[in-house]
Amino acid sequence: MTGHVFTIAGGKGGVGKTTTAVNVGVAMQDAGYDVVIVDADLGMANLAAMLEIDYDTSLHEVLAERAAISDTLTEGPGGVTLVPGEQSLEAFADADPAKLRKVIKTLSNAYDVVLIDTGAGLSHEATVPLGLADSVLLVTTPDSVAIGDAGKTAQLAKRVDGEVIGAILTRAEAQEEIDEVEREVAHPLLAVIPEDSEATTNEPLVLNFPDSPAAEAYRRLATALERILNGEPVDTIVEEETEWFPSGDEVDESEDDEDDSGGGVLGLFGG
Repeated sequence: MTGHVFTIAGGKGGVGKTTTAVNVGVAMQDAGYDVVIVDADLGMANLAAMLEIDYDTSLHEVLAERAAISDTLTEGPGGVTLVPGEQSLEAFADADPAKLRKVIKTLSNAYDVVLIDTGAGLSHEATVPLGLADSVLLVTTPDSVAIGDAGKTAQLAKRVDGEVIGAILTRAEAQEEIDEVEREVAHPLLAVIPEDSEATTNEPLVLNFPDSPAAEAYRRLATALERILNGEPVDTIVEEETEWFPSGDEVDESEDDEDDSGGGVLGLFGG
């Protein structure tokens, strides 16, 4: 039985795709799954740099047929395995995205979960991972451009036979933002990651700041993905996992309560 391949995608850069891949990967590894995270952002790879991890061989070298995928496997935080990418233009020019299919097939035969971190935009190298996934996850911030680009990514995934199972809203601060994403993105909202200053540094958050609201949200997302691995319907998962979203009335009450140590909406997102 092969592992499940999740592609983490979104048309706009900087929405938190890599952060999501890292935190979900570590949480699922902690839950007992053997997880590998692939930095398939061929133009602007940043997985190794974000985690401050040194590596010997990159995915780019494999896609240029100068190395084997086994040469790239690098130990990451929390026991996850990483397949890092390079940041140089020369490496990007030599890498053939078409060869990514064989890489992912090899990894899915060796790991329970393969998380593909993708690049921004609608280029060929960003499109290939959409067609390789068992499940595509859309990542967006509340920014209207990011939401629109997530929708375009979903349309593109459909064209290459990728199955989008849901969306992830990052940097959320208000219920209105959640409502807008639910209106504009025609897929279930699997997780809401609250705006959290700790989430921008010291990754992975689930290890370094485990009690933060964002870390809790990533763990909830990982649990939802585990249930998808077990064949549960996405609609059931969303119904149960979104009960912790703040309602408009709860948001207004928290903003008026000076003694609320949860910090308004941010505190409510923590459950």
